[in-house]
Amino acid sequence: MSIQLLAAVHAMLILFALSATASAQTQADMQDQACAEFKKADDALNKVYKKIIADYKDDKMFLEKLKKAQRSWLAYRDLHLESLYPEEDKSSYYGSVFGMCACTAKKEITEQRTKVLKKWIDGVMEGEVCGGSIKTRETRE
Repeated sequence: MSIQLLAAVHAMLILFALSATASAQTQADMQDQACAEFKKADDALNKVYKKIIADYKDDKMFLEKLKKAQRSWLAYRDLHLESLYPEEDKSSYYGSVFGMCACTAKKEITEQRTKVLKKWIDGVMEGEVCGGSIKTRETRE
């Protein structure tokens, strides 16, 4: 094997080792990151929800139904998580990854809910016959 090839292989091994250690995280770090991402998603959901409340403040019936739906969705989110991880002693049964996995699952379902709620902010096209309580884009502007 030539010295140049040996030097190149040695350099690649060093770079590989350095990159692997640079990206290493503890389980606690990964859980903190996942839970921070869930918090960010939850904050975005609350921002959208509050904007809908403000934008539709004159539609009392809609707001009453929206608030009821949101309370039901929160219960669904929590029960969905329980169905994913049904064991009582979650840390013992699912291990140290449980916290990270729980936050990831809540983030994903929260992002889905935010997407649904954004329809009331974005509005529907004029002529959309199934828009229900969602205002048209023309009246939103």
